[in-house]
Amino acid sequence: MDLRICTRQRSRPTATAAGMLVLAALVSAGCSKQQAAPQPQPQQRPAVPVVVGKVTQKTIPVTLTAVGNVEAFSEVSIKAQVAGALLAVHFNEGDFVRKGQKLLTIDPRPYQAALAQAQAALARDKAVAANNRLQAERYTKLLADGLVPAQQVDTFLSTADASDAVVSADEAAIKTAELNLEYCTIYSPIDGRTGSLLLKPGNLVKVADVPIVLINQVIPINVKFSVPQQFWPDVKKYMAQGTLRVSATVPRDPGLPEEGRLTFVDNAVDATTGTIPLRATFPNSQNRLWPGLYVNVLLKLSDQPNAIVIPAQAIAQGQKGAFVYVVTSDTTVEARAVVSSRTVEDEAIIEQGLQPGETIVVDGLARLEPNSRISIKNNKNNLTEAAPTDRPGRPGTP
Repeated sequence: MDLRICTRQRSRPTATAAGMLVLAALVSAGCSKQQAAPQPQPQQRPAVPVVVGKVTQKTIPVTLTAVGNVEAFSEVSIKAQVAGALLAVHFNEGDFVRKGQKLLTIDPRPYQAALAQAQAALARDKAVAANNRLQAERYTKLLADGLVPAQQVDTFLSTADASDAVVSADEAAIKTAELNLEYCTIYSPIDGRTGSLLLKPGNLVKVADVPIVLINQVIPINVKFSVPQQFWPDVKKYMAQGTLRVSATVPRDPGLPEEGRLTFVDNAVDATTGTIPLRATFPNSQNRLWPGLYVNVLLKLSDQPNAIVIPAQAIAQGQKGAFVYVVTSDTTVEARAVVSSRTVEDEAIIEQGLQPGETIVVDGLARLEPNSRISIKNNKNNLTEAAPTDRPGRPGTP
């Protein structure tokens, strides 16, 4: 009995151990299947479409920029030199008039009458003066013969001299009357553009009263602007070497800038602004510049040869300063820090960070980050992958 009992008790643990072995084998097989399952591959990010450009080297002008105000080369206020009624206006408001062109007519009749009166007085006084001179000569001969006293001769001589003086006064009065008559017709003293009439025909005008019309000479024309006083040594240096060129750009005008020259430097620095007032003169043959207009002024001092230049829009700002994206050989980009000294007409001059011939991203920077893959835009409707190149930084032909 005891032996059977022991045999049964020992057989139960053997069955349990076998079950555990089977379970362990199943778990091991399941783990092996899980480990053998393929892992999903990360998706490759699409290429970012960009516009690229080359780093170039060329001669760049050394310039100063400012905002200028256009003013007339000369400005003339037309005022009456004689009083009278304004009879006629011989131009239209806003017309371009030439020097010597008839502009206005003031009623000349009172001055014609005054001239006639002066001429008549001159004729009368000439007759009186001639008679007095004959009397003086006659009595001078009688005095030589001892027939008249010397005092009487002196009286006739002084009367003759006074008559001659009256004649001279009459001649001066005639000249004044002639001038007044000439002043009744007003001519343009310069070539220029007329403004609005302040007095209309029929109004009475006074001598040197309010201007009847204002004429601005706009060919040539001046532009006033100022530069900071720290640039005075440069301006002085390059002025001594020759005439400085100035260009003026009219805002929102698609045409080329107007070209002129620096003609005036003020004799003192403006203490309130710390700037030096300057003035440039422009031919203005096409009347693109107009008095009172604000323009962008570029004063050229000299030329900087072999400057490294990129489009200004290619420069981005980061936490560590300015940088550009340089295209590498595997059609990706790398961020490279640059130092730009100045910008001239949308081109940035690079002092450090780039070499001529390298390719940089010009447009599309917002979607880029270091090592981003790119595609180069040939045009708006055609995007192609940038082909790899043999040398870093120089993408091949797409």
